[in-house]
Amino acid sequence: MKKKYSEIIIDNIKTIIFALVIAIFIRSFIFQPFYIPSSSMEPTLLVGDRIFVSKYTYGYSNHSMPFSPKIIKDRIFNQDPERGDLVVFKTPADNRTDYIKRLIGLPGEVVQFIDGDIFIDNQKIKREKIINNKFVKCGRMSLEVNSFKETLPNGITYLAVYNKLGTLQNSQKFRVPKNHYFLLGDNRDCSKDSRYLDTVGYVNFVNLVGKARIIFFSNDTSKGSMLKFWSLNDSFRLDRTFNKIK
Repeated sequence: MKKKYSEIIIDNIKTIIFALVIAIFIRSFIFQPFYIPSSSMEPTLLVGDRIFVSKYTYGYSNHSMPFSPKIIKDRIFNQDPERGDLVVFKTPADNRTDYIKRLIGLPGEVVQFIDGDIFIDNQKIKREKIINNKFVKCGRMSLEVNSFKETLPNGITYLAVYNKLGTLQNSQKFRVPKNHYFLLGDNRDCSKDSRYLDTVGYVNFVNLVGKARIIFFSNDTSKGSMLKFWSLNDSFRLDRTFNKIK
């Protein structure tokens, strides 16, 4: 027996609703895609990278779900982030904007820049200068930078860059409050991060969204956009596809 037209419409609506529920569940509790719009994490992440972030790594808060509904107190299934993680979080200034930075300081620690070096509880982060002629983006500008392989106290290593023409040498002491974290961009002189206490500052554990895991797609937006599909072949960064994020 053939279905009535109205029954077909109802079945299609049910299918769409079911698909939306599954998509929201995956996005809220398992993985969520994010787009990298700025150069604050170069050279680790480039403008135009699309990444997957694991939502389960740090447990769940209101910010794990779309529009941050106030239905969870603090966090549930909470797991502490590790130093060196690339963390997506909601900025404390508005609890809405997504940022991604590298976790440097843990609760109770003191972070400070002294003569260009980073100190955690008076212990200098080890770093080794990489000899190369490196340029990174900073908005529409291109900066010539010094590149360093930095090693955190727990052994995590990564590449960070500092502007050759002038970089932050000395700072105040940043005392990380309880249940908060201190995060920096790898592009140290082109990143609004925990050093800017009025706009980002220390990040509460409730504001953590997830951990960056993998680049699943990347295109150079200066060479082509998704809207200009005819130019995508020139802008694809195939060497970055499915790269694990460190």
